[in-house]
Amino acid sequence: MLFKKIKFFALCLSVSLFCGEASATDAVEELQASLEAWREQGVDLGLTHKSDVLAVADGGLKRGLGWLGHSEARLDLDLDKLLDWNSTHLYLHYHSDLGSKFNSEHVGAVVGVDNIEVATNTAQFYQAWLQKSFIDDRLSILAGLYAIDSEFYLTQASALFIQPPYGMANEVAVSGQAGPPIFPLGALAMRVKYASHERHFYLMAAVSDGVPGNPNKPHGTQIKLGQGDGLLSIMELGYQPQHGTHDQEEKGERPWINKTAVGWWRYSAPLDVLDDATRRAHASGAYLLSEQTLWREAAQPSAGLDGFMRFGMADASTNSLDWTASMGVRYQGLIAGRHDDVAGVAVTVNHASSHQQATASKETNFEVSYQYRLRSWLVLQPTIQYILQPGLTSGIENAWLLGLRTELAI
Repeated sequence: MLFKKIKFFALCLSVSLFCGEASATDAVEELQASLEAWREQGVDLGLTHKSDVLAVADGGLKRGLGWLGHSEARLDLDLDKLLDWNSTHLYLHYHSDLGSKFNSEHVGAVVGVDNIEVATNTAQFYQAWLQKSFIDDRLSILAGLYAIDSEFYLTQASALFIQPPYGMANEVAVSGQAGPPIFPLGALAMRVKYASHERHFYLMAAVSDGVPGNPNKPHGTQIKLGQGDGLLSIMELGYQPQHGTHDQEEKGERPWINKTAVGWWRYSAPLDVLDDATRRAHASGAYLLSEQTLWREAAQPSAGLDGFMRFGMADASTNSLDWTASMGVRYQGLIAGRHDDVAGVAVTVNHASSHQQATASKETNFEVSYQYRLRSWLVLQPTIQYILQPGLTSGIENAWLLGLRTELAI
């Protein structure tokens, strides 16, 4: 019965112009009620679809339009409730991606301009892992198909933005033989996380296959442990005080953001030096991040201003980017009466390694975005982007981009 409701939900949304707003809303509310009943029994299912339309208004490689689509299903099984396995969770995350290669065809930015654009359109498991917790859930051990961008180098305040560096930072995204285990590909891994007694401090570390998926078979879910893959190790130490968090959540308020963290990563398999293939070196890097709630409206506790800063460095001999820096702010409830809407502006600087051939020393990405929440499950997000020196080259004109994201999520 649940899967019939899911199909009806997807059908109504995809043809909502014909189905009508009331029918779509009724379908979603019926499905949400079913999912909430399942959640109480230990089965937490989430469904999301994002549809992006982007256009180059000026500059870049050429003017034009592009469309990108991303659909995902997330299933979190509380095995304590289902099988009486104390403090154990099974998590599955499956997604499908469609659309044009907008960045490579129209813009030419270093990493990209849209965080749902992928190299190969396919459907695959992104994550599939089992986690066991101990010591009042302060210690957890996770193993399986895992993506480091789900927990490491993560800032909540940057999640608003559509550009890729506000998920995993660009200097990590371009690292390794075929990239790290980040969207859209996870890798076999083990992660350990420990939180202090009051959960103000945490330390987490992960070790994963150094080459996610199978580069020779990009379609579907592929797991290949090649002899030369090596391992990727990553560690993060963070301070994230929890004072008042539980009370705020019980009142229905959004908790204040307060997080500072440092991290380090390294590949065990050496890579060719960029400008000298006769030499090899180990790719590694480090990063620092901070995000804070800067101000909250007294009359509307969910409204206010949050900010973030991130800085990362990578080995210049093996990485095309030797450092990147990002910063931005977001304001929830900027417009009176629109308490759930979020507006933001962010900028990222990508610095070219001295070991690679580049006619520009850096690429700078700007984004202004606004999330307009029509329903609890429906968001429209217009965005404006400006890319300075796309592709680290003076041969591509600075690009102005316009975009619109439609996101459906339950």
